[in-house]
Amino acid sequence: MNRRTFVRKGVIGGAGLASVSFAISETSIGSSSPNFPPPAFELDELTIADLQSGMASGKHSAHSLARKYLDRIDDIDKHGPAINSLIELNPDALSIATELDKERKAKGARGPLHGIPVLIKDNIDTHDRMTTTAGSLALGGSIPLQDSFVAKQLRDAGAVILGKTNLSEWANFRSSHSTSGWSGRGGQTKNPYVLDRNPCGSSSGTGAAVAANLCAVGVGTETDGSVVCPSNANSLVGIKPTLGLISRTGIVPIAHSQDTAGPMCRTVTDAAIMLGALTGIDAHDNATKNSAGTSFTDYKKFLDANGLKGARIGVHRKGFGFNDAVDKLMSDCIDIIKRRGATVIDPADIPTQGKFDDSEMEVLLYEFKADLNTYLASLGPRAPVKSLKEIIDFNEQYKDREMPYFGQDLFTKAQAKGPLTDKAYRDALAKNHRMSRKEGIDFVMDKNKLDALIAPTGGPAWTTDWVNGDHFTGGYSTASAVAGYPHITVPAGYVRGLPVGISFFGRAWSEPTLIKLAFAFEQATKARRAPQFLTTAKLD
Repeated sequence: MNRRTFVRKGVIGGAGLASVSFAISETSIGSSSPNFPPPAFELDELTIADLQSGMASGKHSAHSLARKYLDRIDDIDKHGPAINSLIELNPDALSIATELDKERKAKGARGPLHGIPVLIKDNIDTHDRMTTTAGSLALGGSIPLQDSFVAKQLRDAGAVILGKTNLSEWANFRSSHSTSGWSGRGGQTKNPYVLDRNPCGSSSGTGAAVAANLCAVGVGTETDGSVVCPSNANSLVGIKPTLGLISRTGIVPIAHSQDTAGPMCRTVTDAAIMLGALTGIDAHDNATKNSAGTSFTDYKKFLDANGLKGARIGVHRKGFGFNDAVDKLMSDCIDIIKRRGATVIDPADIPTQGKFDDSEMEVLLYEFKADLNTYLASLGPRAPVKSLKEIIDFNEQYKDREMPYFGQDLFTKAQAKGPLTDKAYRDALAKNHRMSRKEGIDFVMDKNKLDALIAPTGGPAWTTDWVNGDHFTGGYSTASAVAGYPHITVPAGYVRGLPVGISFFGRAWSEPTLIKLAFAFEQATKARRAPQFLTTAKLD
């Protein structure tokens, strides 16, 4: 599916409007925010290794790091450019950090994430004093009965969950005319590079927050493009892993055949560390059983600055051609990849591109209804809403808050679908897998004996537009998303000051290879620059 159509969909939540607390208010798209960059930040662009070194030396502690990032959030969203990327802060973050400091002193660090401040998307369940709403007023006040597998893995690794990030409501699957980064609960997230530009969806808040150094690292989720697109728009490394590498348990769903969480970080190294922490077999998610023998708790060992040497990389040319400046930037990237010793096969197109867009949407509509109703049942008797139908009715009742800019046509289409035993669903799912896998990515890789494929992840961020919705121009995500195969985006450069990423993607369970290639490219280019919080793009 062309991500222009997929990215235009929305999300909502609440146990009745009276129960909803708006920690961070909606800000306008225009220039009402103060037109100045935030003050210098001591931890700006520091990596996990930098922060661990600081804690080991005594320069920092988990508590002091958490405090500094919370102050940074305050500087940005209350006194500075107001990118509006946070939807809720963890009231226990500082006390958790203090306990982790005591543990470090008594027993040593658990691992590389011990004491590291993390932000996670507000569709990832936490059983604590934070709610999980997917940005919707309909789920306001909802506290799940247990942590998601992702949250548990982070806590077990010693990470400090600072809070929840804003997102495109319902992970951008409510309307075909949505504005990415907007939710009824959280308002509009802005792009920290240029404030009137869109952060892309649906992990928009995570992308903007990590880019703006409001945390060390973050976690997003993707069904089709929602890790890699905001990573592209915010000059981040995003990893959309193979389906089943990270458990889906406790994540507000769109579709079980495509949904996955993934790390969003400023460097490949940090993304590799995060990926290792998030993997694991989950008895409540059968897909994770397929990762046995193919997953790792340490992906750092695959980092190789010379990793491009001897690799065979195909250029998915069908992902090009939507922006001349992006094509020029990608040409420069291909030259660098060749100089680093890779053999480039150009073109090496996925022959089925565009041939399973309709079947993808059919599957998503069927699975959304079934999976969301199952998720709502998992919340127990206190669930603020108990079905997709109740959410549709809620949105109509509170349309002034939930639907001021776009509606819920995807919700109504999903509600009209039957059970997952329907032949139409089963046929569409089979078509998706055949055309994205055997006749798609696997075919072109086998034919050309490739280690990976590359394409531009997307173009420069479009201007946020509540009247017309998103203006996605082009890029790559769909074949990997539908196949359930891994996809990594890395900062490639800038077009008029706006970030552009390059995608590395390939077969199922090829994360080690993709990480090696992505790291080698990153080390050869070091393209990422911190955002400047410009009011509007410089066109000269």
